[in-house]
Amino acid sequence: MLSVEAMVCHAAGAPLVREMLDLAPPQGDEVLIEIMASGLCHTDLSQIEGKAAPYPFPVVVGHEGAGIVRACGPNVSSLSVGDHVVPLGIGECGVCSPCLSGKTNMCEAFLADMAAPVTRFSLNGQPVSSYTGLGTLARFIVVREQNAARIRRDVPFHLACTIGCAVATGVGAALHTAHVAKGESVAVFGLGGIGLNVVQGARLAGATQIIGVDRNPARGEQARVFGLTDFVDPAKGDAVDQIRSLSGGGVHHAFECVGHAGLMAQALEATRIGCGCCTVLGVPPDGETMAIIPFTLQLGRTVKGSFMGNMKGRSQVPGLLDLYAESRLELDALVTHRLPLSAVNQGFALMKSGDGLRIVVEAAPD
Repeated sequence: MLSVEAMVCHAAGAPLVREMLDLAPPQGDEVLIEIMASGLCHTDLSQIEGKAAPYPFPVVVGHEGAGIVRACGPNVSSLSVGDHVVPLGIGECGVCSPCLSGKTNMCEAFLADMAAPVTRFSLNGQPVSSYTGLGTLARFIVVREQNAARIRRDVPFHLACTIGCAVATGVGAALHTAHVAKGESVAVFGLGGIGLNVVQGARLAGATQIIGVDRNPARGEQARVFGLTDFVDPAKGDAVDQIRSLSGGGVHHAFECVGHAGLMAQALEATRIGCGCCTVLGVPPDGETMAIIPFTLQLGRTVKGSFMGNMKGRSQVPGLLDLYAESRLELDALVTHRLPLSAVNQGFALMKSGDGLRIVVEAAPD
């Protein structure tokens, strides 16, 4: 067993505390990754607060990381010690029917992991679960080879980690789920880390109008560097009416990036009759449901769900860093705060306050 530092949540609503956990060494097709940076996500916060908590407590949260391969099991063939990687909550085996379909990133191995999650962490002989099978708020993690994507070495870890969730989810939703086309109009409900990446995904797709909706007025200006053209403040009137007015009757695509069932319904209503598409990205509290009036769909609208932007983790996600290197994707403005791992509770507080876009915690040098 390896002894590793990790920030652990022991119960819903409790702050994260530093623990020294036992970590099983890599076996077979597994790799040991030293986590150099980890972005904080609202779904991590939902697990911590017990609002959407699919993993049992105690738990190591974190699923948006970047690091270095430090050891490989004997059956690993595509990664080597020293590789820079992004660990993946949704792996890519490359051989199952979904992986080969070209239509989805829902690898059969990922679906099996959801049904029977495995953790490699323990404390005093008792298992400690890892969020999405990763738990990147630890100094080291062990994952299967198919759950680690090799990335280019010239992008700093605090930026590279963001492609593991926020960037892949947002950009991918626009390009691979909704298939936004050149000249179309888009509305994005919620301009946090996910929403801002939907904005730049829509920009990459060639959308000519990208409308952002957020309760924080500062988000309107912050989002313009990502490609936003118009901003709607719900405090100034019904958001759907404002979107319809700006877009001439409704947008081609609307994206819900908050995880609020009411906003999901609004996003659908804001789409254009006959061809509008609403894509749901936000994760709502456990048990919450989205109410849809059937006639809304009969008018030619559709609703889609998207998980990690429908991007295949190993074959597609690393390419996002190529777009960054080509100055086509904005990452520098996305990461507004860099904190040590020990300050992770402060990082989540910044997230809740709305004062930060993407907060990244980093490993302190040994």
